[in-house]
Amino acid sequence: MPSDSQFHAIRVTAERDEHQVEMATMSLNDLMPGDVTVKVKYSSLNYKDALAITGRSPVIRRFPLVPGIDFAGTVVESDANAFAVGDDVILTGWGVGESHDGGFAEYARVKSEWLSPVPAGLTVSTAMSMGTAGFTAMLCVLALEENGVRPDSGEVLVTGASGGVGSIAVMLLSGAGYSVTASTGRVDEAPLLRELGATDVIDRTEFVQPLRPLGRSRWAAAIDVAGSVTLANVLSQMNRGGVVAACGLAHGMDLPTTVAPFILRGVRLIGIDSVMCPSGLRDAAWQRLASELSAAALDQVTSHIPLKDVIPMATEMLDGHTKGRIVVDVESS
Repeated sequence: MPSDSQFHAIRVTAERDEHQVEMATMSLNDLMPGDVTVKVKYSSLNYKDALAITGRSPVIRRFPLVPGIDFAGTVVESDANAFAVGDDVILTGWGVGESHDGGFAEYARVKSEWLSPVPAGLTVSTAMSMGTAGFTAMLCVLALEENGVRPDSGEVLVTGASGGVGSIAVMLLSGAGYSVTASTGRVDEAPLLRELGATDVIDRTEFVQPLRPLGRSRWAAAIDVAGSVTLANVLSQMNRGGVVAACGLAHGMDLPTTVAPFILRGVRLIGIDSVMCPSGLRDAAWQRLASELSAAALDQVTSHIPLKDVIPMATEMLDGHTKGRIVVDVESS
């Protein structure tokens, strides 16, 4: 593709400190430096992307920028030994969509060390149906395992279970033999969550009550996407020696808790960084996803939209009107 050929992209600017987002026309000359150029086939709309597009949180750290924190596609140019033209690749994290042009464009140019090969047995479409959400969920599961949580340890709680990370976490845990309680603000989706593998479904309002330093012991482990009062209440309800993997801030960035769960019950809080995750752990997580996550089950919580619908859908997501995974068909008009 000639360097001056044009393609479609979503671009965010901040002229006179005013946040603006639009569908734009770009060329390869406009992209930031990198040693691999990828023809993007799929991206996905994540909570962080919605914040970046709407400007409700200062996710983007340089302007102008193409948002989109993940993508999957095919290499079209490479100056790196690790990847050749024609290779199918996936990218999540590394500041892409925040400080480097991301996946909401028909082409992306990135550093080769940020890319992972699409595992054998996965298509680029299925890989992006997993995307950042699936990758993050698997990192949480790996963290629980590394800290001694086993299927016979007891009940595992997943907050935000109707969202992308939460729904995939439910599938992964139940598929590995864990008993899973799904917490959601959409209790009408209890039948779907049970179909995904949840043994019980509870209303998230249980975790927004006034905090008690220690509540009734309920959970052997938890995966939390909410933060704030939700996470504080979860911590107070952990069994002795319980483990919590925290990976999100949908409820808020604060954590109004006490030391009681940590010093009286030995609770462990593990932070999950999916952005700068090292390559070895990253590849291991993708291999586990390829072997353990059912594509048929994933289809139940995945919807597809064209690139042009990303901007209005970002507002819908922040207003709580979306669910599951939203895959962006970048090549679709």
